[in-house]
Amino acid sequence: MTDTVPFVARPGVVREVLRSWSARAGIAILVVFLVIALFGQWLAPFPTTPTAGTVFAPPGDGHLLGTDDAGVDVFSLLLKGARVSLVVGFASAFVAMVIGGTVGVLTGYFGGRTDSVLMRVADYFLVIPDVPLMVVMAALFGRSLNNIVLIIALIYWASTARLIRAQTRSVKERIFVRRARAQGAGHGRVLLTHVVPQIVPLLIANTVLQIALGIYAETFVTFLGLGDPEATSWGSILQAAFSASAQTNGAWWAIVPPGFCVTLVVIGFTLVGQTVEEALNPRLRVGHLAHRRFRVRPMRGDLARD
Repeated sequence: MTDTVPFVARPGVVREVLRSWSARAGIAILVVFLVIALFGQWLAPFPTTPTAGTVFAPPGDGHLLGTDDAGVDVFSLLLKGARVSLVVGFASAFVAMVIGGTVGVLTGYFGGRTDSVLMRVADYFLVIPDVPLMVVMAALFGRSLNNIVLIIALIYWASTARLIRAQTRSVKERIFVRRARAQGAGHGRVLLTHVVPQIVPLLIANTVLQIALGIYAETFVTFLGLGDPEATSWGSILQAAFSASAQTNGAWWAIVPPGFCVTLVVIGFTLVGQTVEEALNPRLRVGHLAHRRFRVRPMRGDLARD
């Protein structure tokens, strides 16, 4: 009966995640940026509207990270941009999870023509390079924030679908699923009661990693000038700095901090996602599948004395 209990409901999962130093470091990073995203507009020491201040003023004189090409405090811009970047990351990952998870479960469970058609569509999205696809879709759908979320989700749902499909095909062949079908349970009951609970842990771990991809993709798309012109994000800060030739003016403080924030958040989600995946899926702890280092077990008994 243990196979019918979702990994996420089993005791010790949270404790095992928090036991890992990498998960604790990732959670600490994410908590800091979540607080910034929620309260950044009240924590900002200066307004983020263009002012008559000094252009590309270096750090100092009240400006912790200097000013940008419009005389706006860079630190205040970072606090404001955190909300948009994280919202896009969470929203795009959620949409990709819904689309990819639904397609993966349906194709893996029913197979046949449903599997062939939907997986061919997923293959097309997987083989097309991400960057050209982002550029074309952003140009077609427009530069609003909602469109950016949909664009990122439509690009990354295929990898989620492939992953969930493989897990679903494995789960549906297990004994408790066959027993339920033999007892007359319909497809809906089997999926909701037996299959989906076994898929949820993998979907959760994959979604955490997808959030990191979503934040990176939003930064990249906005940096190319295809983001929402009315929204302030870390990508728009980088795009404005490069458009104003901050690199040639030696204004590193307009480029390095937003890039560092993106890198730090992506690392945080990656650390948490890997640990959650390992905690929810015990199979990853075995041998070469585990990302932890190998350790030699101490010898016991007569073997130790020899």
